[in-house]
Order: sequence, then C-alpha cells, then structure tokens
Amino acid sequence: MNETKATGNGPARPKLLVLGATGGTGRSIVQQALSRGYDVRALVRSPEKATGLEGAQISVGDARDERALRKALAGTDAVVSALGTPASPLREVTLLSTATRALVDAMRAEGVKRLVCVTGMGAGDSAGHGGFVFDRLIFPALLRKVYADKNRQEAVVRVSGLDWVLVRPSVLNDKAVRAPVRALTDLSAFHGGTIARADVASFVLDQVQGDAWLHRSPLISW
Repeated sequence: MNETKATGNGPARPKLLVLGATGGTGRSIVQQALSRGYDVRALVRSPEKATGLEGAQISVGDARDERALRKALAGTDAVVSALGTPASPLREVTLLSTATRALVDAMRAEGVKRLVCVTGMGAGDSAGHGGFVFDRLIFPALLRKVYADKNRQEAVVRVSGLDWVLVRPSVLNDKAVRAPVRALTDLSAFHGGTIARADVASFVLDQVQGDAWLHRSPLISW
C-alpha cells in the first residue's frame, strides 16, 4: 500500500475506497471502516443510493468507468470491492469482470496496490462445496451465470500484479456477529455454511493492512 502518515498515536489508518457500498455487505464494510477510524470513500452510481453511508465521502460514478474510478481512487491507499449482481437465470452477466478490469487499470494508474475483493462460495475451486441445496438447486437455477462472471473477476484479480486478497463468503445473512470466523483454503471437509455480513465486513477490513491471506482466496464461514 501507499505509505500513510504517522501520528503521535501510531500510523494513520488507510484511506479506503469501497465499491459496492450500497449493498448489504458493502454498507457493513463502510460502517465498520468508519468505526475503525478509516477515511472512507464510497463510489456510488447516484447520490440517492448513498443513504445510510453518512460519514463516508461519496464519489458518484459507474464502477465500470475507469475515469470515474481514477477520480475516486485519488489519494487513497487501498480498495475493497464488494460489488454484487442479482441472480440472473437467463441473461449473461459481465458487470463484475468488466468493473474489475477497469478497477485494476485505474489502480495501476493511480499507484494504489492493495485490493480486497469479495466474491463468493462457489467461485473457483470452492465450487461444489456449498452443500446439496446450494450446489444442486440454487446454483444451477439462479447463479450459474453470475458465478461464471465471478470466475472471470477472480482471474482478473489474480493476474493484476496488485497486492490482492480474494474473500469468498459462504451464504450471507443479517444475523449478529458470531466471531471467530473460519477461514479455509482446504475445503475437503467443507460442505456448506452461512455467515453474517457483519462478520464478512470485519474479516475483509482485517485484510486491508494484514498480509496473512495475501495472494490467497479464503472461503469464510461460521
């Protein structure tokens, strides 16, 4: 990451750009980042979508627009991407990979190195570990095209040359925090699970400065 100025109380918190800030997980990331003392900027498509993001600096633009991304990135130290897309049984999905390509190019241009990207259980080598209902019913009926794009998104991140972490949450819910979170790369004994968005947000923010999962793709679950 870019260096941050030290203060009498230790190093300053990084200046953080959050994409997907208006989604459930994104909102939790913004709120927790603010509570940790981060300087938070959120890129949103319209100001009306920024309700509930008070305390964050709002930058308006499309996440697929490299110029808007560069403007939002200026002066930041790290990026969290919590971009999501609705289930799409029939129509091809390209938003995630398109936005991530633009983001990588913008980060390179602005000299921002740290990227924590939220994808999901079912992406990459976590496919087939969601349990019977997720793997046999939900995934093929509703999420196949979404996850094809998540796979493209992950591929873009892996070859980006950035300091990246890919975070794959299990099935999301809005329950209270239930730490500690399990973070797994060996999925041989994992067959589905759930996790609160608040727990995902906490884990994601730990990766903004920590290197424990650098260049890795943990699946996180309760």
